[in-house]
Amino acid sequence: MTTRAGWRRTKGVMFYATLILVSVPVLFVFYWMIVTSLKGQTSVTAYPPEFLFHPTLDNYRKVLRDTPFPSFLLNSVVVGAGATGLGLALGLPAAYAIAKFQQRRLALVVLVTRMAPGIGYLIPWFMLFSRVGLVDTHLALILSHLILTLPMIIWVMVPFFEDLPVSMEEAALIDGCSWYGVLWHIAIPLTKPGMVAAAILSFIFSWNNFLFALILGGDKTRTLPVAVFHFMTFEEVNWGAVAAAAMLICLPVILLALAIQRHLVGGLTLGGVKG
Repeated sequence: MTTRAGWRRTKGVMFYATLILVSVPVLFVFYWMIVTSLKGQTSVTAYPPEFLFHPTLDNYRKVLRDTPFPSFLLNSVVVGAGATGLGLALGLPAAYAIAKFQQRRLALVVLVTRMAPGIGYLIPWFMLFSRVGLVDTHLALILSHLILTLPMIIWVMVPFFEDLPVSMEEAALIDGCSWYGVLWHIAIPLTKPGMVAAAILSFIFSWNNFLFALILGGDKTRTLPVAVFHFMTFEEVNWGAVAAAAMLICLPVILLALAIQRHLVGGLTLGGVKG
């Protein structure tokens, strides 16, 4: 009994040691970003790095003063919400079809499209949107972000739909309900935790995307990640302003993740349990 208790204690120590080892580099990046955003330009470029300094909010003032930050924020919300909503509208029926009719080839095609580098889609998209006059529009960005949101929603939701009781679906079909009716009235209400997790992850992926907004967007539709690009020029890189802009971009996502972490973890965990 003592040996078993000692082994459990050892496993616990090894688990937390590994967790700390993995977390420290990630947390240090956020720490350094916060510190850099509070430094002046001379302190940022000082060598060796200065850990003791007088904090300043000048970088945040510069970001908010020199860029149309509210417009970038609104564009990010519109594009993220639009890409997530449209992804749910298309992804839920697709995930249900894959789960119930064993469409493994379709699932593989969706996975391959997500694994392909996003830059490979940019030239066809730019040519297409240019011809139809959609460059620098929210619709173009929303449609392009489907390559991020749609596969995520499909692959998160397939396990949820696979775990639904077959008897309930068969009863609904016998009562005259169509497959779309089964999806809307039975499958979707029973898989709300998965939908929440898929929607949150999709929104975060869309929110953080930089390349599509840079190429397909313009002055009217540039999103928050492009704000960082304004402080990187051929003459210099204002690292303090870059860090401040990065913090302002990350802050809404961090607050969102903290607010709904229970739903996110619960949804993903529930989807990973079979039977």
